[in-house]
Amino acid sequence: MTGKVYDRAYFDRWYRRAQSRIWTPIEVERKVRLAVAAAELVLGRTVRSVLDVGCGEGSWQPILRRLRPRATYAGVDASPYVVARFGRHRHIRLGTFGGLQDLRLRSSYDLVVACDVLHYLPTGDLANGLAVLAPRTGGVAYLEAYTAVDEVSGDRRGFHRRAPSTYRRLMREAGFVGLGLHLYVAGRIARDMVALERWPSW
Repeated sequence: MTGKVYDRAYFDRWYRRAQSRIWTPIEVERKVRLAVAAAELVLGRTVRSVLDVGCGEGSWQPILRRLRPRATYAGVDASPYVVARFGRHRHIRLGTFGGLQDLRLRSSYDLVVACDVLHYLPTGDLANGLAVLAPRTGGVAYLEAYTAVDEVSGDRRGFHRRAPSTYRRLMREAGFVGLGLHLYVAGRIARDMVALERWPSW
């Protein structure tokens, strides 16, 4: 849709070069630790399975392997470069957020991740993907999204400037309940959340 190419040059620019990268390695690790801790809190046990959609080069995978070496990791990304270079040893396969229904996914994952992805998706693809992910979120989903009211740095090409209310509506329609800090739950866990664990607007 935007003509963007997610090749090595793209990831070098936005994820490796100090002067232009979006996140430092320590910032990525903090996100991983937050998501893992939240999932284990609601599950009451160690995370055993992770689905990472739009995973890019799979930057979460080495951190997860170090933190939870027994957990399985499944990455999905639309970049042929990513799959060719990292697919085998980081367990990444080719696929899109909007086409998740065409992949053979497990029925449930302890942790579902879509980091720095949702705001680049057309609304139809976003809605389709969320509808697939919600019933597969057995613990917590970390669904990072930035809106029209947020100050955004980094790659703005193809950025969809949606209102926060639009994301909340799409999440609710898919079956997600927001907890804050980009964390969501669904299904039985969502029903078990006490009132003040949810965002007030949910």
